[in-house]
Amino acid sequence: MTRRYAAPPGGHPPQSDLLTGRAVMTDAYAVIPRGVQRDIVTSRLPHWEGTRLWILARPLSGFAETFSHYAMEVAPGGGADRPESDPRAEGGLFVTDGELRLRSGHLDERLGPGMFAYLPPGADWRLRADGEAPARFHWIRKVWTPVEGLAPPEAFVADEGEIAPDPMPGTEGRWATTRFMDPDDLRHDMHVTIVTLAPGAAIPFLETHVMEHGLYVLEGQGVYRLNTDWVEVEAGDFMWLRAFCPQACYAGGPGPFRYLLYKDVNRHAPLGPVVAG
Repeated sequence: MTRRYAAPPGGHPPQSDLLTGRAVMTDAYAVIPRGVQRDIVTSRLPHWEGTRLWILARPLSGFAETFSHYAMEVAPGGGADRPESDPRAEGGLFVTDGELRLRSGHLDERLGPGMFAYLPPGADWRLRADGEAPARFHWIRKVWTPVEGLAPPEAFVADEGEIAPDPMPGTEGRWATTRFMDPDDLRHDMHVTIVTLAPGAAIPFLETHVMEHGLYVLEGQGVYRLNTDWVEVEAGDFMWLRAFCPQACYAGGPGPFRYLLYKDVNRHAPLGPVVAG
């Protein structure tokens, strides 16, 4: 089945539009709706050619301190031979539009919509848009947390269309998760998944847990409970949740409600800053 994935619209609204919108930043969560992901808020990166990006999340002291998340747009022929400047950073790339060529060690892959690539810390990788139209993808970055006896995971590429969604028990598949990482592989300290809810399906309780979350709505519409607020969201909206923010949702549109989700996993909770002995 061919899927369509939302991306930032860019451009600018007309002068006649009202200023009232759905963007909100609170102590517990943020919502960056698609309507504010415009040209004026794009950024550029060193060593990237023909590229602009929307920085949707970055570590903020006292809020969510773990991830950065870029919505990337690369013109044909653009890209980078030195894409990552931090040797501690692992990355997850999820393609929403266009075609990319990824080279890293033994990998030489063409990535299209629905494909995901994991890149471990210190990886030597290169990325180019090699189609006739701009390529768009999400780039999720995190400092990999070392553990004695565990090596970083290897780089890999996966295709959403070739992964069987994992249904939540008791939902008859109406709430399911497509997992790009093996949940039993403790080398991974972040998980990137796609959550799918059929029309009318729900997460029927207030999840309240230690993981920080980023959620980018790929398709459909839903209503999300974030802390004490009910928020309507649609394809192209982004939600950022700090640890222990209560959350639940139901799919509110005529079609599936699907979002790209990432969170930190499989590590001890830090007990404060490390003090030199």
